[in-house]
Amino acid sequence: MNVKVVKGIQNYINDCEDALVNSELGNRYFSKKGSARKSLEEGFDKGEVYVALDENNCCKGFVWVIENGIFHAFPYIHIIAVKSEYRGQGIGRILLEAMEQIYFEKYTKLFLVVGDFNQDAKRLYERIGYSSVGYIPDLYRSGITECLMMKVAD
Repeated sequence: MNVKVVKGIQNYINDCEDALVNSELGNRYFSKKGSARKSLEEGFDKGEVYVALDENNCCKGFVWVIENGIFHAFPYIHIIAVKSEYRGQGIGRILLEAMEQIYFEKYTKLFLVVGDFNQDAKRLYERIGYSSVGYIPDLYRSGITECLMMKVAD
């Protein structure tokens, strides 16, 4: 599958919302109707969302990066989600690698957190070079521990 990653525009918000609400991440953090869309509108308005498009410009997934989102000094991958029918096809990896290409031109580190319930995502992050730097219990939701992960530019 030929996929390109581009800066997101509002035209793709429905696909991004679908990817998010139909994921374990969405189930845990965006279960209130409309909350995912409201959050995504903020990301699109700030120009922080990138989308993965196929050769027909169909959106397969997205990543939201807050440029100075961690320690007010390094990019933070806030949300990444792939539409359910495209999971397991490497889209998440493509999105992450595109962000590394963009942000490692200016920064030496890139951060994200992953919930303890999302071991598949954590394994993906580890395979592509992210390492655990700490654990934060109850960061976003009581009973969920987030693993803070970091990748250092080569």
